Amino acid sequence: MNRLTTSWGEFDLTRFPEDPRDQLRAWDAADEYLLRHLAGIDAEPTDLSGTVVVVGDRWGALVTALAAHRPVQITDSFLGQEAARANLARSGAAPDAVRLLSTRDTPPDRIDVLLIRVPKSLALLEDQLHRLAPRIHAGTVVVGTGMVTEIHTSTLKLFEQILGPTRTSLAAKKARLIFCSPDPTLARAASPWPVRYALPADVGAVSGLTVTNHAGIFCAERLDIGTRFFLRNLPKRHGPERVVDLGCGNGVVGTAAALANPEAEVLFVDESYQAVASAEATFRANAGAGAVAEFRVGDGLAGVPAGTVDLVLNNPPFHTHQATTDATAWRMFTGARNALRAGGELWVIGNRHLGYHVKLRRLFGNCEVVTSDPKFVILRTVKN
Repeated sequence: MNRLTTSWGEFDLTRFPEDPRDQLRAWDAADEYLLRHLAGIDAEPTDLSGTVVVVGDRWGALVTALAAHRPVQITDSFLGQEAARANLARSGAAPDAVRLLSTRDTPPDRIDVLLIRVPKSLALLEDQLHRLAPRIHAGTVVVGTGMVTEIHTSTLKLFEQILGPTRTSLAAKKARLIFCSPDPTLARAASPWPVRYALPADVGAVSGLTVTNHAGIFCAERLDIGTRFFLRNLPKRHGPERVVDLGCGNGVVGTAAALANPEAEVLFVDESYQAVASAEATFRANAGAGAVAEFRVGDGLAGVPAGTVDLVLNNPPFHTHQATTDATAWRMFTGARNALRAGGELWVIGNRHLGYHVKLRRLFGNCEVVTSDPKFVILRTVKN
């Protein structure tokens, strides 16, 4: 746990789920720069008496510091939302001090101060700016923040095209602010999201079908090569069973499993609200009328009863925001082991260099290579 010092007080903050071994802070220099600016340390203080909306606050540091102004948080991350909830409770904020919304929820009708933590995904920024633009008026204060490596010419163009004239601050501790002056008369194009594309003809049960992709999911405009390889080599199974598409993204893997085995019941799980919305749209458009599925935003398989799953299909991420880490994959593997029944299987695809087979053998006591190519390997492990 680390302590953030601000003009509104000092706050002990952690990421979610809390892990004493995790040395990564729940904020960075971009968050600090924005808070200093709002407090008037580098300029006039910002009037926060109106409706304050904070978009993309990664672990709740911004809304925790600003809780006295009753901000609204909008995030695509379940983990980030839970971190905000925990950090607010730890700070002693009133339970209703901050309204926590997802990117799929309806934003406030009127926004007086809009604070944006620039996301890694340019598409997600584009989608959110389009959703928020009708709620912004000429007097809205719009300030974005991010590390220098996260703010590009394309980032500024989106602010310009969707909201209005935009400029940036000088860099401080490798962070930068974005200042935008809203122009309600600005003619803007319609949002391009979600996007849809047809799958290639060589990926098994879903060949030729159309997938739906909301902004912000991995490879939203095309089928990535790892998923393509996984689809070509999914297990062939029959009969009633409980299948989990863990870290489902647009849901194409789970939909393929459902189409290949119509008696299967599929659970689609992801920590991204955009991903689960994409998975549900993809499944509903392609699965038969009798197909059974559940869609859940959450922390992996937390909450899934032990011993109730027959098959877990998983393409784990190996980074969180800008940090490369195997912590998420390890949580997914341990969650799968708990959820699987005896004899149940976990199938994992990953880059060859990640060495997932070592972790899986340590956890399950067994692991075999199903197939591989020069870049990817598909692993199968069984719960004994």
